[in-house]
Amino acid sequence: MSDLGLYSLRIALLFAVIGVGSGVVAGIQKREDWTRVAGRCVAVVFAFTSLAMLALFHALATNDFTLSYVAQHSASSMPLSYRLAALWGGQAGSLLLWCWMLCAYAFGALHANRNQHRELAPWATVMLLINAIFFLVLVNFSTDPFEKVSGHVVSDGNGLNPLLQHPVMMIHPLMLYTGFVGFAVPFAYAFAALVTGHLDTTWFRITRRWSLLAWSVLGVGLMLGGRWAYEVLGWGGYWAWDPVENAALMPWLVATAYIHSVMIQEKRDMLKIWNLVLIGLAYTMCLFGTFLTRSGVVQSVHSFTNSGWFGYIFLAYVSVIALAFFIPLILRAKGLRTTHHMESMVSREASFIVNNWLFLALLVMVFWFTMHPVFSEALFDKRTTWGPHAYNLFGAPIGLALLFLTGFGPLIAWRRATAASLRRSFIVPGSVGVAVGAVLMLAIRREPMAIAYWAMSAFTITTILQEYARAMRARMRNGESPPRAFFTLLRKNQRRYGGYIVHLGIVFAMIGIAGAAFNQEVLANVKPGDSVEIAGYRAEFLTAGLIPEQHYGGAKARVALYKGDEPLATMTPEKRMYWLEQQPSSIPSIYSTLREDVYLILTAIEPDGSATLKMYLNPLVNWLWIGLGVFIVGSLTVMWPPPPRTREAQ
Repeated sequence: MSDLGLYSLRIALLFAVIGVGSGVVAGIQKREDWTRVAGRCVAVVFAFTSLAMLALFHALATNDFTLSYVAQHSASSMPLSYRLAALWGGQAGSLLLWCWMLCAYAFGALHANRNQHRELAPWATVMLLINAIFFLVLVNFSTDPFEKVSGHVVSDGNGLNPLLQHPVMMIHPLMLYTGFVGFAVPFAYAFAALVTGHLDTTWFRITRRWSLLAWSVLGVGLMLGGRWAYEVLGWGGYWAWDPVENAALMPWLVATAYIHSVMIQEKRDMLKIWNLVLIGLAYTMCLFGTFLTRSGVVQSVHSFTNSGWFGYIFLAYVSVIALAFFIPLILRAKGLRTTHHMESMVSREASFIVNNWLFLALLVMVFWFTMHPVFSEALFDKRTTWGPHAYNLFGAPIGLALLFLTGFGPLIAWRRATAASLRRSFIVPGSVGVAVGAVLMLAIRREPMAIAYWAMSAFTITTILQEYARAMRARMRNGESPPRAFFTLLRKNQRRYGGYIVHLGIVFAMIGIAGAAFNQEVLANVKPGDSVEIAGYRAEFLTAGLIPEQHYGGAKARVALYKGDEPLATMTPEKRMYWLEQQPSSIPSIYSTLREDVYLILTAIEPDGSATLKMYLNPLVNWLWIGLGVFIVGSLTVMWPPPPRTREAQ
């Protein structure tokens, strides 16, 4: 079976090269027959990469330790689910997954547009297959997932990194890859539009749902990664501004600007260059993020490798793809100019332009701080880094401005807003926001930035509810019941009202993130019967016992949690040592409410039987996960196929 996978990758590479050649001929000569040949090559490449995926899954499922990849990343004692998840737990498998997803996206997008917009198909196919060729070259000749073990075949494997053996990590990497790779579709069609000169709205209309899918799934992947870090890493937080966390965040920031910006071109035929720059930058940042993960340029617990030569190859690939896109964009810049201009700074168009600049400012900040160690070492021979405080200091005001625009945008009209319409729209949300901010400031008297976030969240939530109330009242005057009016809005104008649900999810997440300003922690050594206290909670250490597991040892503490004198729960934090990897791990115990989490870590068990406990109080953190759920609902609503009579060509 492994040989089948190996030869499938060889054949896939051959047909990808043939497909590129066919697409170039089709594009230059405008030959539909050659366009069909290129499309069929995509189908063949997808089929053979799928065979390779199945072959590696089979090797992992059957414990085929004759393969180096299986021996390094799997073990017969692991559950089947984690053995299969090992496919994306290492370098070669993750690159194969990327390649397969790219081929799946290419096949799906070209098949969906097989009977329309054929002028763009050849060059879109060429760009998609060029990307596939790079990854096929890697998995064929550089990081072969089907490489045989040299010498003695081991009886069991090394196993998957223990930190990755968590249910969220079976989903989180898939979400990130689905998001990263998904931007290849709008990128390819934008490239095709630049090459052919078809610079109208066609390229982004036919890729709208592909863009939304990639953006939504990448956002879900980011938040799931935060949940994994919160539950597994045992440090009390969910986001550390780690370079590889930032690598996934950067393309999402650019894509968020793009998702909003294309509305201006669709409504007003403006921002053509903006939109092409944004989608080109989004996919380039996806590739750059993959380069960071695999190059060892920056230090991260998430990195796959520290191989310098591999990093240089990947950086060269990123540079070539970026140049292939932005050079035609520069050459076409004159033809992308529009006769439509912004009529007023107080208009929805202006808010979207400010939105674009703020997202790019956030991108530049994250990029600079992430890459600063590399720049400082190259220029001054000294590797210096920026901590989370710097990100928060500079990023918080930008985030607050973006949160304001989330509520401000729906309240203002296209072209030009009048003073009367602004007063009418702003009076209720503005009053609510000011009132919430004033009450919180009087009650708390500290952390003004967090209070500003909560006040702005109240403003934005009220804006969203006001928009729904106005639209529902209009439908209810025609005899519809409130539930029917609500669901009709979602069904008939899902992009707008589903988008409001997405915004609501983001606002809920911001409420939870702002709560981190009030986190508390305490570290104490306690004997059985002693307690640790924080903000009215009391954790009484009862006892500790050994963990008799096969692959790891350590201790598990039993701690009784009280609120005042009221018993709440028995918490069981663990301190583990994984024998094979010689890797320590602190598994927290968490008591959750909508208001706050009590987060308990067992730091050590001392020889005298005492325990060192670290206890965190994390206010409002669960609103981040509530926001994730609402975000998913909103994204599904936006992407759900509309009724046939209103369906646009996709």
